[in-house]
Amino acid sequence: MALTGKKLLLGLTGGIAAYKAAELTRLLIKAGADVRIAMTQAATRFITPVTLQALSGQPVWTDLWDPRVDDAMGHIELSRDRDVILVAPATADFIAKLAHGLADDLLASLCLARRCPLVIAPAMNVEMWQQGPTQRNVARLREDGVHLVGPAAGDQACGEVGLGRMVEPQAILAEIEALLGPKALAGKRVVVTAGPTEEPIDPVRVLTNSSSGKMGYAVARAAQEAGAEVTLISGPVALVTPAGVARVDVRTADEMFAAVKKAAPGSDVFISVAAVADYKPKDASPRKIKKANGRSITLELVENPDILAYVAQLKNAPYCVGFAAESEDLARNAAAKRAQKNVPLIAANLAQDALGADDNAIKLYDERGEHDLGRGPKLELARRLVAHVASVLPAK
Repeated sequence: MALTGKKLLLGLTGGIAAYKAAELTRLLIKAGADVRIAMTQAATRFITPVTLQALSGQPVWTDLWDPRVDDAMGHIELSRDRDVILVAPATADFIAKLAHGLADDLLASLCLARRCPLVIAPAMNVEMWQQGPTQRNVARLREDGVHLVGPAAGDQACGEVGLGRMVEPQAILAEIEALLGPKALAGKRVVVTAGPTEEPIDPVRVLTNSSSGKMGYAVARAAQEAGAEVTLISGPVALVTPAGVARVDVRTADEMFAAVKKAAPGSDVFISVAAVADYKPKDASPRKIKKANGRSITLELVENPDILAYVAQLKNAPYCVGFAAESEDLARNAAAKRAQKNVPLIAANLAQDALGADDNAIKLYDERGEHDLGRGPKLELARRLVAHVASVLPAK
């Protein structure tokens, strides 16, 4: 069982999604975890402590002043032997408490006094989630290293539709398993490139490739979960940096190349997910190019540096993984790219199936042939990719 020997503290706050905590508790225990439960008073209005005590097989804690704790320090003692604190559901009110360091009840005090990782699964009305204060609080928690799971989009108990639903228990279990699972890349340094590059034509126009950056960010997160020290070199995207990952922002291919030349030497793995523009204008205009009144204009383009090929030919090069987004003939084009770049592994997908989407279908190609990772959420595929890389990574 994936969580055998792991100890969790499951916290519940006062939202309708608290009913899902019963199934979540069952799944965590089935996976082998020891589950201790703490509830806010508001949470007890939605599901009873008796229910959760029956499911967890342990007393449920709700009171900061509970006399069952010998030294009256339950806010410390109840979390000291835990491997992780998971709050599901986490309401807007509780997220605000965490973001501002408030500790006026047992669960908030446990979170503030913790020594272990904190994972929260937000659950609230779509309007509450989208409001500026909530988004600022969430951003602060991410900066503090708190792991967020969700929220998901869909029908809500209030009758409205949108972001704010608590992620389903099975998905939360998968996140906890990834967080507490084997650290296959412990002690390794991994460099990941992600997103597009932008090559200026003039001050307001660029040449670029279509890329959301989601796959690259998922790979960076998966590598960090696997215990690696991760540097993420990112083109311009609207994504949140994964917790524990060092991010370097770049715009052009030349800027990405410079960042890679600094980060790649001495690394163990280099994963090139970025959609680097193949060409750039030879001479970008310092002023906006005006419309030519029906006349055509000509741009002279020059090749950008081949970043992946450069890293692959380094002395003591890291294990290199390239990504190939193709429109047809996946196997043949992936094999050709692997040979051209001289890299051990290519991860390939059909571009029309993945660009901007949250899921993907990926196949790996190496000297042993094809390895199908299947279709699924990009984070899950990233975890499978990282597991594959860890299994074939040569010892140094």
